[in-house]
Amino acid sequence: MISKIIQSLSKVQSAENFAKERHVSTIRIDANISHYEHLSSVVARLKNLGVTDEDTISAAWLHDTINDTSTSFDELDQRFGSKVAVLVLSISRDRNLSRSVQEEQFVKQLKEAPIEAKLIKLCDISANLRDLKNSQFSKTRKSKEMKKRIYYLNVIKTDLAKNKDMIPGVVSLINGINDIISSQGLRPVIL
Repeated sequence: MISKIIQSLSKVQSAENFAKERHVSTIRIDANISHYEHLSSVVARLKNLGVTDEDTISAAWLHDTINDTSTSFDELDQRFGSKVAVLVLSISRDRNLSRSVQEEQFVKQLKEAPIEAKLIKLCDISANLRDLKNSQFSKTRKSKEMKKRIYYLNVIKTDLAKNKDMIPGVVSLINGINDIISSQGLRPVIL
């Protein structure tokens, strides 16, 4: 009976439930909010961009599972399909690599990621920056963390700019990001 209930759930609902289960009781130190709240914020931003594809929205719910839980690519592939698993993997770090190699590999992945993954990352960056703005971190730490997110945004902005006519909400989201970073004395991102 339980398997019939699970089968009747949409892929998006299953991904949300899976993410909620995997991130249960985890609090994000940068914002003092639950990880589920962060994921909800990312998904809401993605939907506000007009994204309706269930694989992309499912991947948004799951985007932190490989990095922050014991979930593997193979598990995501088996449960949610290859497209979802590849989207999640393309915005996940390989924690088996040294920090410097990991960072280099992550930036390369972001550059080569499909546009759907870049949209998820954009929404993640937007949510992270809002959370950082409201965090209790020192001004120096906030600035450092924000600069890291802005760097990743600059890595993906060329493809975002190429697709901004098809996804007009991107410009509005970038403007919101610029409001946050400008209030912290950082240079805005130009699409």
